[in-house]
Amino acid sequence: MTENLEKLLKAITHKHVYIQTHNFPDPDAIASAYGLQQLLKYFDVKATVCYQGAIERFNTNYIIDKLNIKFSKLVDINEALQGDDEVILVDAQKFNGNIEDITGEEIASIDHHPIFIPAEYRFADIRPEVGACASMIASYFFDNDVPMDNKTALALAFGIRSDTAKLSRGVSQLDMDMLNKLFPLCDKDVIYYLENSELEFSDLQAYAKATESIQLYDGNVAFAFAGENCQEALVASVSDFILSLREVSFCVVYSRKNKGLKYSVRSINGLDAGRITAKSLAGLGSGGGHQIMAGGFVPFTGTDSQFQTLVETIRENFLQEVRLAKENKNL
Repeated sequence: MTENLEKLLKAITHKHVYIQTHNFPDPDAIASAYGLQQLLKYFDVKATVCYQGAIERFNTNYIIDKLNIKFSKLVDINEALQGDDEVILVDAQKFNGNIEDITGEEIASIDHHPIFIPAEYRFADIRPEVGACASMIASYFFDNDVPMDNKTALALAFGIRSDTAKLSRGVSQLDMDMLNKLFPLCDKDVIYYLENSELEFSDLQAYAKATESIQLYDGNVAFAFAGENCQEALVASVSDFILSLREVSFCVVYSRKNKGLKYSVRSINGLDAGRITAKSLAGLGSGGGHQIMAGGFVPFTGTDSQFQTLVETIRENFLQEVRLAKENKNL
């Protein structure tokens, strides 16, 4: 048994644990949580997967239905949670702005995002160099000769391909190795369908809003508004779309939500999107992520004029941090 898996199992003292993803789980979070649930089942540990928020993408909901994956919303299990319940965070870390602090003890974190706020766990496997958390979960299976069924393989393979944009961003050797082992075990037709069913007709409104509002600063830094109450996953997709423009190498896309502003940030010019986002939103909200992709949230319930002032303040924060980063890198 590998050291990581041995330490994870030793950290668990109950026969049942909760696996918690970030608030709006994407395919990588879904795959990682489901894969870990099946891994622990092999070692006679039952697990309930839970999240706060919503699963918004069509293809993510499709794979949940297709594989008959059972997840629980926190609102439905809050009353059952006890102070000594053990919680494993997957594709997320304690104190991050995108995860709910639930009743119970966070005993472990398995994640591929950078550490912005250090936290204590009984076990931590945090590897920012890895493109998808699903790759880390897959390695627990293959490195320890744990049997894997086709459903688990399909979920993990789709999670890896989704979070690495079909192996085009943030890819590590582990991602390549795990996908190479997973692919023969899963239904390729289902993956093809999932990867070509990412948008719904109504999503085009967000793209139209962003296209109309896009502004370019300093030659290659783009800002765009994706509209009111745009889904979290869609804000990220719009951000990816804008980054694909030849003139853009750093982009910030935002949406006004009921309780604040949701931000999605992308970078391809060597600047650290996660660090820049964290610094730009410090004191206003929370943010962070990888070097090439990041996100954040700023609480806000004020008037329209106050909203515009806040948007301008945040834009200036981003521009200042980007300029400083460029100077430091001599870009």
